[in-house]
Amino acid sequence: MTSSYGLKGRAAVVTGATRGIGRAVAARLAAAGALVCVTARDGDDVRRTAKELGGIGLAGSVADPGHPARVTELVLREFGRFDVLVNNAATNQPYGPLMDADPGAWREAFTLNVEAPLRLMQCAWQAWMREHRGVVVNICTEGATHVGPNVGAYNTSKAALLHLTRQLAGELAPRVRVNSVSPGLVRTEMARFVWERHEDELAAGLPLGRIGTPEDVARAVVWLASDEAEWVTGADLLVDGGTRVRTAYSDRYAVHDRLRSSVPPHA
Repeated sequence: MTSSYGLKGRAAVVTGATRGIGRAVAARLAAAGALVCVTARDGDDVRRTAKELGGIGLAGSVADPGHPARVTELVLREFGRFDVLVNNAATNQPYGPLMDADPGAWREAFTLNVEAPLRLMQCAWQAWMREHRGVVVNICTEGATHVGPNVGAYNTSKAALLHLTRQLAGELAPRVRVNSVSPGLVRTEMARFVWERHEDELAAGLPLGRIGTPEDVARAVVWLASDEAEWVTGADLLVDGGTRVRTAYSDRYAVHDRLRSSVPPHA
C-alpha cells in the first residue's frame, strides 16, 4: 500500500493526467490520500480518469490562456485548497532538425512546455500557495541538459522549464517548494515511436537493463510532492535507468544511442 507521505487530504492538480506518466502520478497521489484534479484535452478521458481515481477533472488544453484560472477556480471550489501542482502535459513536436522547424510549431512547443506551467504556477501561487504554502513538480526530461538529433525543440523547451524550476524555487521560497523530475526513456504513448519495435535492444543499452515505466516516474514525483522531501527545492531528480553513467561504457551502450536517434515518430 502507498504511504500517505503526509499527502492525505491535500489537493493536487496533475496536467496531462489521463495516460502515461500523468495518469500514474495522479493515481499514486490518490492512493496516498490526496484529493486529485486531473486535466487533459479529451473530455471523455478526463471524466473516466476522474471517476476511477475518485477525484475531479477539467477538460481543456493547458496552452489555452484561460485554462489555468479555470482549473484553479474548480479546485478551490471543490476542495477548498490547492497544495500540489504537477506540470506534466507536454508536446514533443516539432520533430526533426531545427533548421527545418516551422516557427509556429516552435512557438507552440514553448507555449505548452514552458508558458503553460508558468501560468499554472502563477494561478496556484496567487490563489492559495502564497498564503498557505505548497509544492510544484515539473516534468522535464533527461534531454534538457544535452543535445540529441531531431528533438531540439522538445529538449530546448524542457531546458527552459528546468531553468524556470530553479528560478521559481528561489523566488517562491520558503512558501513553495519547486522541483522537477527528468525521466529517461519511458514506456508511454508519447515515446512509443522510440521503443515500440526495439525495446529489448534499448533496454540492453541501459545499466539497469530495462526502459522505464510511468510508475517509476510517479514514485519520484510523489516523493518530491510529499513531506518526506520537505528540505528539497530547486532540485532535478533524474529517473533514467542509469543513462548518464553509461558514458563510461560507450561501446556497450552504442546501440541504445543509435536506435533512439534513428527512429522517426509516427505521423
